[in-house]
Amino acid sequence: MPRRRLVLSILVAALLCVASARADDHGHDHDGDSHAEPSPVAGKPAPLLEFKPTSIRAPFLEQFTDDWNTRWTVSQAKKIIDGVEDEDLLRYRGDWAVEEPTVLQAVKGDKGLVVKTPAAHHAIAAKFAKPVDAKGKSLVVQYEVKLQNGLECGGAYLKLLKESKTYDFTKFEDRTPYVIMFGPDKCGSTNKVHFIFRHKNPKTGEYEEKHANTPPTIKSGKTSTLYTLIVNPDNTFEILVNNVSEKKGSLLEDFTPSVNPPKEIDDPEDKKPSDWVDEAEIVDPKATKPEDWDEDAPEFITDLTVEKPEDWLDDEPLTIPDPQEEKPEDWDEEEDGEWVAPSIPNPACENGNCGEWKRPSIKNPEYKGKWSAPKIPNPAYKGPWAPRKIPNPNFFEDKSPADFEPIGAIGFEIWTMQENILFDNIYIGHSISDAKKLAEESWVSKYEAEKAQEEAENPAPSADSDKKEAPASFIDQAKAFFGEFAKDPVKAVESNPSIAIAVVVVLGSVVVLTAVSSSLGEAKPPAPKEVKGTEKPSGEKTEKEKEEKKEEGGAKKRKPKVDS
Repeated sequence: MPRRRLVLSILVAALLCVASARADDHGHDHDGDSHAEPSPVAGKPAPLLEFKPTSIRAPFLEQFTDDWNTRWTVSQAKKIIDGVEDEDLLRYRGDWAVEEPTVLQAVKGDKGLVVKTPAAHHAIAAKFAKPVDAKGKSLVVQYEVKLQNGLECGGAYLKLLKESKTYDFTKFEDRTPYVIMFGPDKCGSTNKVHFIFRHKNPKTGEYEEKHANTPPTIKSGKTSTLYTLIVNPDNTFEILVNNVSEKKGSLLEDFTPSVNPPKEIDDPEDKKPSDWVDEAEIVDPKATKPEDWDEDAPEFITDLTVEKPEDWLDDEPLTIPDPQEEKPEDWDEEEDGEWVAPSIPNPACENGNCGEWKRPSIKNPEYKGKWSAPKIPNPAYKGPWAPRKIPNPNFFEDKSPADFEPIGAIGFEIWTMQENILFDNIYIGHSISDAKKLAEESWVSKYEAEKAQEEAENPAPSADSDKKEAPASFIDQAKAFFGEFAKDPVKAVESNPSIAIAVVVVLGSVVVLTAVSSSLGEAKPPAPKEVKGTEKPSGEKTEKEKEEKKEEGGAKKRKPKVDS
């Protein structure tokens, strides 16, 4: 192999070795931990977990076991919407089913309540064994939502219904009185986890919906999402999504409209007096226009200090006929008219010094514009008028809005464009610790398994693929370094110190290897050993000797003559 190719091969091999080493370093995390758990392998799903009913007890706890239909009733009602007469559109025609997930299933035998009909109204409800009374207690509402087809437009919230002795869930609909509405809702600009409670006015007996301000947004993925609402006896509340606190606040301060009305209101009988002066300033009646104020002075004037440049060409046109154009041979002036060459910019006017010259305009230092009298404080000003305050006849103060009315049932009354929304593991009760324990039993491991399955189906680029791409990337960086080095060596080294060090190491290796290669090339090969049985007969020349003799004779024949 020629020496130049040898050196080039050594250089390329060295660069690839350095790049590979860099890729190995890049493949390890910064903590030096090379024993991280391997990622799930695509196409090899992990074994399913086994569903086990919980032993936790609560006023209402639903895991949708096989006897679920003894507790839940599907509504046959019809919504009433002004201007809409389509019976099929208004009817709660959405089908329900209890089944295992069809997307990212992680637990064998774990069933949930599933919305089965797209673009339809759905309603279903279940009665509690006995009413849930939150007075003096914490109220905890928790359930899972799995959006197997995503959610573009629809609700996935639940309603806790007001206790009634005459429930007829076949007639459950949007006007059925509820106490709390909680859960995700998304459509158009709406994207929120609702927390709404209905509050009764103790004076009028009327109910008013109170909406939480700035609620958290929903989780739109296809994994199971855990939604938790905690309302405490001190009127504080907290919303958690996947066991992470997303919103905290007070029922008395963070809802619109507010729970309690203002103590005072404007007197509706109080009117502003006709002589009330609420203008803070008036035009100064004593002000007069100064005698030297010239309202007719122009805003701009010609700058007389500027003179026309000496090279200005007043009579030179801005365009001229193109001298390179000629009249076509087939041009017929009788039919086509007089031929005129196309115009081009006048080369003499490249500096914009042609045509009529005019002095530029400047701002007129004497310009003042129209005169107007200045304003002064109004001596008759009384300040802004406002009606007097009177006690609010409708005022009340509810210091404990967390003492909700008794809750007797739960219902899902929703409209959605996407089917296959799954609900599971519903907890309604008073124990924060029990709700958390239920989540640990039924949601935590399931969610982790779903995430692992999701990652296995959509694997992220592996460290090995990064390593494969690293050598080419490093060589590209080296090329860029040499290009910058040719222009500014100092800047190249400062901006790419790691590349500079690698190149120095490579070049040093090349120098050493080249020296070794040169020394090997100059060394004489050892004389060949004689092998017995191959000696030539006495007086007989070898083929090599014959060839050398022949060349010597030829050289003698070609010896040039020398003039004496």
